[in-house]
Amino acid sequence: MKIHSWLKAARLRTLPLSLSGIVLGSFIAYQQGFWNNWIFLLSLLTTLFLQVLSNFANDLGDSYKGADNAERVGPVRAIQSGEISQKEMLGGVILMSILSLIVAVPLILIGVKGMPSSVLWIYVILAILCIIAAITYTLGKKAYGYYGLGDVMVFAFFGLVSVLGVYSLYAKQFDWSLIGYACTIGLLSVAVLNLNNMRDHENDKKVGKNTLVVKIGFKKAKIYHALLIIIAFLGFLWSTSINEWWLHLLALLPFIVLIIHLVKVLNTKEPKELDHEMKKVALSTFAIAILFVILTLI
Repeated sequence: MKIHSWLKAARLRTLPLSLSGIVLGSFIAYQQGFWNNWIFLLSLLTTLFLQVLSNFANDLGDSYKGADNAERVGPVRAIQSGEISQKEMLGGVILMSILSLIVAVPLILIGVKGMPSSVLWIYVILAILCIIAAITYTLGKKAYGYYGLGDVMVFAFFGLVSVLGVYSLYAKQFDWSLIGYACTIGLLSVAVLNLNNMRDHENDKKVGKNTLVVKIGFKKAKIYHALLIIIAFLGFLWSTSINEWWLHLLALLPFIVLIIHLVKVLNTKEPKELDHEMKKVALSTFAIAILFVILTLI
């Protein structure tokens, strides 16, 4: 059925990771006494729509450029399998762009109420940039994913914008002491992308997709991966310590899984063996956010 094909194209397994920053940023605000049900709901919906938009656009962009071919290691994509045509996927990209805007507008209006008009325009620009970034990772002549810029963009939008951006909507202020939390989510999100790029680096190199892994090589990408996870741990530790939320250090427990994961990655010789490791990092990241929520509520 077509519905099944669209659900597969939406890559539902990617949604928990995309929500991690919003959940964490929201409950950091709650921990400090700030909350708004509408901001929480609309920020979740905006993020979900943006992630699905990104997945659709990624499928379409790689299809146009020939990156999704028989030599690719990962799961078969919707266009690649013939379940959804390029024209249909383009329609999906347009629809998700519109839906993202529809929910982002009231989110911004509610979040900046009582704040200077300059803040409104900052968030409007951020919303537009989020949509552009979601689309242009692989889609377009200057798709940044093909120039090794995916890591920077994922860190910025999954980490800094997601955690600090949503927090500021609740609190009407910016708090530098929280940047460690944003770095944790951002760096772990980059780690998922790095695993994907490590797995696909041989085929990516053939089709001209110059990801960071293609540029630095498979062995150095392992060291880079280790740094991402270590600094993510230190970021969470720093922000928790500076705010003296000692109980919330328990949210670091998923790093036990990440350490085991890291040992496996460092000892991996075949890229295809990394396919199942992405889920471990994505779910561990989401678990960190959920544990923070639980520790905030108890």
